[in-house]
Amino acid sequence: MSILPLEGILAGVMMISLTLYALMGGADYGGGVWDLLAWGPRAKAQRELIAEAIGPIWEANHVWLILVIVVLFTGFPLAFAVIATALHIPLTLMLLGIVLRGSAFAFRTYGTKEDRIQRRWGRVFSIASLVTPLLLGTVLGAIASGQIRLKDRWVVADFVRPWLAPFPLAVGLFALVLFAFLAAVYLTLETEDPELQEDFRRRALVSAFVVGPVALLVFLLSGTGAPLIRQGLSQSWWTWPLQLSTAVFATGAIFALWTRRFHMARFCAAGQITLILWGWGVAQFPYLIVPDITVFNAAAPTITLRLLLVALGSGALVLFPSFYYLYRIFKG
Repeated sequence: MSILPLEGILAGVMMISLTLYALMGGADYGGGVWDLLAWGPRAKAQRELIAEAIGPIWEANHVWLILVIVVLFTGFPLAFAVIATALHIPLTLMLLGIVLRGSAFAFRTYGTKEDRIQRRWGRVFSIASLVTPLLLGTVLGAIASGQIRLKDRWVVADFVRPWLAPFPLAVGLFALVLFAFLAAVYLTLETEDPELQEDFRRRALVSAFVVGPVALLVFLLSGTGAPLIRQGLSQSWWTWPLQLSTAVFATGAIFALWTRRFHMARFCAAGQITLILWGWGVAQFPYLIVPDITVFNAAAPTITLRLLLVALGSGALVLFPSFYYLYRIFKG
């Protein structure tokens, strides 16, 4: 099967958008995890640092998730319909998590400072920050599992089994741990207070060592939970270069954290997560939903794909400078 340019380009756009969402929005979710786990004499200062770090950008970071949904809806409507139907339960819960998380953050930041109210919104923010990335990973795991089946373009799988299974849940846990790790690494660069920096350095190191066993669990479960992905990740020509590169970035992040080279740690952590995501994406290609729907049989008519690419190109002329300006102002 040859790779048609339009479908391939749009699949690449979705992967790039998903990667940016993981690197930016994922760190925001991880911040919520550490907000829940803030402890010790500097617990309040830790929460304040997290709020200052994600406050100016958390809404904008959702642009990348919206972009994935728009491209899927417009460019691959069959895949969008099947995913929205088969996985409507976790997707609805995930949407509720996104809304509750944002609302709680806004009310806690700009509402009354009474302790009781602050604690209530803080719990909502933290729990939503735990549940939402867990569901995001679970949805991705279900899509890769091969349990969402069609007959005459209708979903015949039930609405629970494809995602409420060991492999998708393990992928959800993996996403949560990765986001927590990424957030802790980023937060070391958000403060000049050496004690706070040390707090998040220790959290980053702990979560970095948790990533390995959870990744191994996902890989082992993929043998029965997602055999096509397992085959792609273990038997392709790019398997060893990818695994070695990921290991180099992971080791580099731990080394950088250990020696307090925080800029290097951020670079390595972002590289590690990018390689994990792209490894999964390439292993699953050309399937959008394993094993029935590919980027080819789910694609919209050619004229729609062309117009979508024109719209994406025009939007990029506004989006990227805007993001650069936003980060230039608030992140230096």
